[in-house]
Amino acid sequence: MLNHSPFAIRHSQVTHALAPCHSPAFLKSRHATTMNRIDQRFADLRAAGRCGLIPFVTAGDPGAEATVPVMHALVEAGADLIELGVPFSDPMADGPTIQRSSERALARGVGLRKVLSMVAEFRRTDATTPVVLMGYLNPLEIFGYERFADAAHAAGVDGVLMVDSPVEEAGELTLLLARHGIEQIFLAAPTTADQRLAQVVERARGFLYYVSFAGITGADRIAMGDVTDKVAAIRAATRTPVAVGFGVKAPEQAAGIARFADAVVVGSALVEHLAPHAEPAAAAAAARAFLGPLRAAIDAARARSAA
Repeated sequence: MLNHSPFAIRHSQVTHALAPCHSPAFLKSRHATTMNRIDQRFADLRAAGRCGLIPFVTAGDPGAEATVPVMHALVEAGADLIELGVPFSDPMADGPTIQRSSERALARGVGLRKVLSMVAEFRRTDATTPVVLMGYLNPLEIFGYERFADAAHAAGVDGVLMVDSPVEEAGELTLLLARHGIEQIFLAAPTTADQRLAQVVERARGFLYYVSFAGITGADRIAMGDVTDKVAAIRAATRTPVAVGFGVKAPEQAAGIARFADAVVVGSALVEHLAPHAEPAAAAAAARAFLGPLRAAIDAARARSAA
């Protein structure tokens, strides 16, 4: 845990040595000439004193033709980054809402290739909003890591968060993505031990996704005081932005997180809100209606903190 020293997660504590080509310095050097869209967005947010808002939607749900319109609608409503879920048959970290959305998307024939084509379509009219693919390793392993890294870069993907890709085992994928300037995003949770958290913080690029409680997505158990302390300790040890998610359902929760985190992630509540609206225009309208109040609450919370 992080409750005994703000520097409990120093590099000297990392016991799993990194090979030179997987080292943080090497990975950072891959981005020396161009800034990833994620890094640029968080730099802009920091300069403006704003908290980021990161909505998650499952690609292909509530409808295959609705995904790209929903992505654009979320940006219009104030999204700073978008997490796009890659449908998978066994999403072990996800609750019933996202599990069902994956099932519906798979039933519509939406797999990794289709997800990448959706990102490419989104990029035709939005060249600035970062897109992070979130999912599980199995579809990438079938596709091939190197082939996936090439295809993700060509489509316009900025980050990849694989729930079952722990930092200790991510070397090959991290390196292949880094060659294209794509960030691999890692998770940390309240149960993450100091020694392992040291590795996560040291390797974190783009942003670090802090899970607000140990459990599945969509549950409602955020203990704001505990999360505040943990995120403060992490932020004291790294300049990488920290986004907090799992269990965010309402503007009030988003506002509370905005007071201490660099970004708020909302997923299950949005997916559930979109589910009845398979028609693209209706889905886009529902996305705007859901996200707008969260954006307003986050901005108001930051304004009060700055006053």
